[in-house]
Amino acid sequence: MNIAEPIVEIEHLSHSYGKRAALVDVSLRVGRGEIFGFLGPNGSGKTTLFRILCTLIPSPVGTVKFFGKDLLLSRDEMRRQLGVVFQSPSLDKQLTAEENLRQQGHLYGMRGKELSARIERLLERVNLLDRRHERVNRFSGGMRRRVELAKGMLNQPKILLLDEPSTGLDPAARIDLWKYLTEIRQNEGVTILLTTHLMDEADRCSRLAIMDRGKVAACDTPAAMKEQIGGDVISLSTSQGDRVAQIIREKFQIQPETLDGVVRLERQRGHEFVPQLIEALPGMIDSVSLGKPTLQDVFIHVTGRFFRDEAEADGERS
Repeated sequence: MNIAEPIVEIEHLSHSYGKRAALVDVSLRVGRGEIFGFLGPNGSGKTTLFRILCTLIPSPVGTVKFFGKDLLLSRDEMRRQLGVVFQSPSLDKQLTAEENLRQQGHLYGMRGKELSARIERLLERVNLLDRRHERVNRFSGGMRRRVELAKGMLNQPKILLLDEPSTGLDPAARIDLWKYLTEIRQNEGVTILLTTHLMDEADRCSRLAIMDRGKVAACDTPAAMKEQIGGDVISLSTSQGDRVAQIIREKFQIQPETLDGVVRLERQRGHEFVPQLIEALPGMIDSVSLGKPTLQDVFIHVTGRFFRDEAEADGERS
């Protein structure tokens, strides 16, 4: 996809912890106003990439540019234009919602009426203005996450970085979170980059990079990725995976995948093909599932593996 106005440019970025590679030759461009997601299991490199983007760690190999400026050479300037919401909570639970935001504002050098007005506006936007004087330790997980988002937006950033933003949120709180992200993207032109291991969250992104073992395995809109698979996905549970796959190859000239006792294949009009499979494999199939391609199927398609956590490189922690 051609990005006419890239806000974030990542070129040939690599990073290692000792002998273990966390990122390998990553190149990406993110356009103005996108909600861009990095999808991958723990150990895929997305947390290391997040740390580099929010200036916590430098990387000696490759370049990262924000607004055309090298992040390594203009770190302090870029920090003023970034909002960051970490996966781990950063609130002082003994302070009120307003006090947490005021403390954050002081770190940015903000004072007086301007800071007070900004705090009031943000608490109103995240529907917590009436709870401004309550201590955070009385808040639910979703309410605390909303305070974290308000903190991240306090300096009116042009780029908002979110690490696993739905962590600890119930379904209703997730809906509220995404409503807020969509609003700030549409109304304020904020470019949003987030990491996630949740398929439903990744589906909401404008575009998505699938991370696998430190590399970008695929990058496109979620819809386009699923369209590349095409047709339906048929999954056969069997104790004779290799034999079932061999029969399918020989009889139907299809190349299925076998993963952990599950034989997968992609086929147009899959509901019509399932009876043929059952007839060709008498007594060999324990169960059959049929569905349209999901991002889980995309991950399997581009990596050849199920979506599950990898052994983490030293320093790569979610």
